[in-house]
Formats: sequence, structure tokens, C-alpha cells
Amino acid sequence: MAIHASEGIAPARLLSLDFFRGATVAAMILVNNPGDWGNIYSPLEHAEWNGCTPTDLIFPSFLFIVGVSIAFAMGSKKADPATHYTVILKALKRALILFGLGLFLSLFPKVFYAPLEAFEQVRIPGVLQRIALVFFFAAVIFLKTTERNIFRLIIMLLSLYWVLMMFIPVPGIGAANLEKETNLGAWIDRSLLTEAHLWKSSKTWDPEGILGTIPAIATGLFGVLVGAYLRRKDVEAATKVSWLFCTGLVATGLGLLWGLQFPINKALWTSSFVLYAGGIATMILALCYWVIDVQQYTRFTKPFVVYGVNAITVFFVSGLLPRILNMISWSAADGSEQVLSNYLYSGFQSNFSPINASLAWAICFVLFWLIILWMMYNKKIIIKV
Repeated sequence: MAIHASEGIAPARLLSLDFFRGATVAAMILVNNPGDWGNIYSPLEHAEWNGCTPTDLIFPSFLFIVGVSIAFAMGSKKADPATHYTVILKALKRALILFGLGLFLSLFPKVFYAPLEAFEQVRIPGVLQRIALVFFFAAVIFLKTTERNIFRLIIMLLSLYWVLMMFIPVPGIGAANLEKETNLGAWIDRSLLTEAHLWKSSKTWDPEGILGTIPAIATGLFGVLVGAYLRRKDVEAATKVSWLFCTGLVATGLGLLWGLQFPINKALWTSSFVLYAGGIATMILALCYWVIDVQQYTRFTKPFVVYGVNAITVFFVSGLLPRILNMISWSAADGSEQVLSNYLYSGFQSNFSPINASLAWAICFVLFWLIILWMMYNKKIIIKV
């Protein structure tokens, strides 16, 4: 992890990519921090199982952006095999740091007062852990093979996952199925990681589990192909936008069609979900690229750009803050224990309806980090993982 204060914001960055990344991270923080999990507007919730809400599109959009960023960051090095070893080592280091940060989020704060219990129950999969794996494999694949082969590999990964989930019997359970606790991915997670190290809200399966990482890598590679196309200097900007819109539309349509047989499901990261979410992300990036980088409409971009250039940093620290707020407590006048998070939230509850209080809290959470990130951006502080 490095803090860069002297380099500033690189002028060659694709502003639309920073904007889209920032919007995605801000959306992550919004949906991850409601004031009350029992009072959430439906678009800000994940689908119960099959189906897709706007919230379900956030994480795949980020992995898609990871892929696009790989193409831009490593594109010049791809043509020089002599640099590949060094680049791959750096990618591995970054992936290990990301994975470690994800584990720390799972351990915090219990690791400081009950370390043995914390490690015995630490959730091994997670959002940052999946980002780490997708980043590393997508980076290596991008460096070592052609775009045509990457396209073929995406098809292979999605087809392989479809076969595994739809046709391979689940040991000790029976026929292949897509139910929460009895699908093949859930069985693999329980067998290899044990229930103690899975998502605490389910215990028997994990939305960022082992098998689902296969199609998640395909999501990252989808972004790699889009990024490689955007980097081309022999294609006019208008042509790029047109092709990306068409590609996104086709992918979304194919996802919907495949979803009739292999349901769109974010928790399982089904192959149809990869195409559907990847197609939508492609169209969003095409629109952002046209408006921001081509037409140069940039006045509205800064709030999201400041999120985008320190995306991993703010995601990590925003995951720590709610737990810290829950740790701080004191004895009230009536002798009851007062927790800081509840005390702060009570101000929202007294001024809004329950569901709007929950939303207002989440919005204030996003704005709180925006202020900090804005100051970091103005001081040209970028923390790179």
C-alpha cells in the first residue's frame, strides 16, 4: 500500500472510468449502510434469490471496471514480455494485500479482544477477497494471451460454470439444483472452508464463495475486452461508443435469454447474470465515455471522481467505521447503556419516517466520506493498494 501526494491526478486517466468507478463505490457504501436493515427501499436491497435489482448490479460493475482498468494500466506492458514477470509479481502483491484487507474486515474488531475466537470464525470469502482473485487472474490472462483468446475463455468459463451448476450431482444431496443451501457451490464452500468460515448471515453458503469466483473472473475479463477496445487509437470515438452500446445490448439480451434456463442470480453469480450485468455495465461506461471524455461535460463529475481515485481505500475504511461506532458506548442517566451509533441514529428517527430515516442515514454516510475524499483529492493524496 502506498500513499502518493506529489504525483497528483494523472492527466492521462480516463475520466469516465474514474467517474463510473466512483459512482459504483458510492453506491456500495449507500446500500451497505442503511440506518435500519428492516427499513430499506426495495431498489436498495438485493434480490431475495433469483432476479436482479439495481443493487445487484453494483458489485459486478466494479469487477467489470477492474477489468477495464487492467487493460489501461497494463496495456503498454503487454507488448513487452520482458516486463511480464515483474508486472505479475506486482499484481500478486496487490491481490494479497486486497485479500488481507478483506480478512481484516472480517476479523475486526473481535481480533483485538478475542483473537482466537476471531480466527476460528473468520469469514474467508468476501468482497475484497473476490476483487483480489478476479484482479490477479484477469491481469495474468490479459498479459499472456490475445483478446480473441480472452473472448473464447469467457465463453468457456461461463459454459463450464453452467454445466457444473446445472448438471453435476451434489454429493450427499442428490441432483444438481440452484437452491441456497443445496447447490454445488454451497457444498464446496462447506466442504473446503467449513461453515465457521462462511458468511455469518447464512452459515451454510457464501455469496462470494469458491465456485462462483469462476464466472466472476469472466466478469473481469469482460471488462478487459472493453478496456482493450477503448484503448485503440485506430477507431473513432463515435464508433467505439456505437459498438460498445451494441455489444452491451446484445450481452444483456443474451443474459435475459439464458436466464430463462439458468436464472439470473447475483448470489450464485450465474452465467446469465454475468452477461446481463456485464452488458449493462458496458452501456453505462459507453454513455459515460461519450459524455465525459468525448463531449467534455465534466462539471458534474468531481464528487464521483474523488470516490473513484481512492475507491478501495474508502470501501475499506467505510467498512470499519460502523463497527467502531457500535463499539463506543457509555452509561446514560437512567443507567442504561447508550451506544454511539444508536445515539446518532436517533436524531434521524425523530425527524423522518422509519424508511426515510434509514435512507437519510445512508446518504449522510456517503456525504461524510465525500468530504474526506474531496480534501484528499484537493491535496493530491491517492492511496494505492
